[in-house]
Amino acid sequence: MKKIVILSLILLSAKSFSQTKNFIDLPYIETSAKVDTLVVPDKIYLNIMITEKDTKGKISVEEQEKKMNDKLKSLGIATEKQLTLNDLSSNYKKYFLKQQDIQKSKNYTLIVYNAKVAGKVIIGLEEIEVSNVTLEKTEYSKATEMILTLKSKAILKAKNQAIAMTKPINQKVGNAIYISDYNNISNMLSGRAAGLQIRGMAPLKDKDNFEPIDIEFEKIKIETEVKVTFKLE
Repeated sequence: MKKIVILSLILLSAKSFSQTKNFIDLPYIETSAKVDTLVVPDKIYLNIMITEKDTKGKISVEEQEKKMNDKLKSLGIATEKQLTLNDLSSNYKKYFLKQQDIQKSKNYTLIVYNAKVAGKVIIGLEEIEVSNVTLEKTEYSKATEMILTLKSKAILKAKNQAIAMTKPINQKVGNAIYISDYNNISNMLSGRAAGLQIRGMAPLKDKDNFEPIDIEFEKIKIETEVKVTFKLE
């Protein structure tokens, strides 16, 4: 029985070696290609914090929350879908140590879909004296589809490079016999907007006539790279 097993292993190894050897013996050309593009983010995550400290305890967090919700709805924001509560905290330590009133705060994430709406939100919140607004991140919702499109372009680019390289020696590029993909999709789905931080702005003087502030969001770079081995005929 042992002899049969050993013989089977030898035959399997020989077959694998033969396949590897046949692949190496094939005349081939290997090329790599990288393709990229810039896209405008269509999901913008704003962090909003309301706290009793900002109003010196005169307006409760609950009152500020209602005013914020009403303001966002007046701007066309579907708060039940686009606004989520991150945490609720109370300054109990300060209360116990200094015997002062508890100051509560709430932290939210608001999703909007373009820079113009983001500008309207920032100005609208400033009108109700909510100015602790920062940018969390930006995303492009169709990044996965875009990557697949870029992969196709990268494959064609790799083939064109192979054709250009073999034309002077009168050889023909055949079928691809190996394709390698170097992408990490998770790193391409989001971007940032450097420097966007709105805190402690002075109240707007003309609240009835304002234009959204001009926010430039950094475009998200999506790229793909492939390495392709073509058989030479």
